[in-house]
Amino acid sequence: MTISRILRAGLLAGLVASLAACGNGGLFGKGRAAPVPDTGPHMRNDIERSGGTIWDLFKNADDPNITVEVNKYLWQASLEVLNFLPIQSVDPFSGIIVTGYGTPPGGGRSYRATIYVTDPALDARSLKVSLQGAGGGAVSADTVHAVEDAILTRARQLRIRDSGL
Repeated sequence: MTISRILRAGLLAGLVASLAACGNGGLFGKGRAAPVPDTGPHMRNDIERSGGTIWDLFKNADDPNITVEVNKYLWQASLEVLNFLPIQSVDPFSGIIVTGYGTPPGGGRSYRATIYVTDPALDARSLKVSLQGAGGGAVSADTVHAVEDAILTRARQLRIRDSGL
């Protein structure tokens, strides 16, 4: 036998063994678990309890109604309060709303905003607002706080309205 035949036979045997391990009983027989390396009692229990396979890592078993990690009232209030700004992009999964330039009603200066809802809690810490004036001009902190307060107030109104249902 040549070396290439020996290598091919070894490769084939390895493939067959790995495919057999993916079967119902695996290499260790039906109903018997594979030996777990000594990783400490807490890790060993987690692995034994899971009862899954390596292929379970690639499944998308997340419920799409749970994976959105933003507060729906802050999200809706942000869209309502800043409805005079044209929306450039929204991503409810990361909580980011980016708008284009627009002029508020009764105002003379043009603004654009980036809103970041960071948490599912209806809390001021869950909301980050960034404003930029036309031409890249800075916006006063008072203006940013006023927009944040308007969004928070509207979010609380939306929550109160929904609690009455």
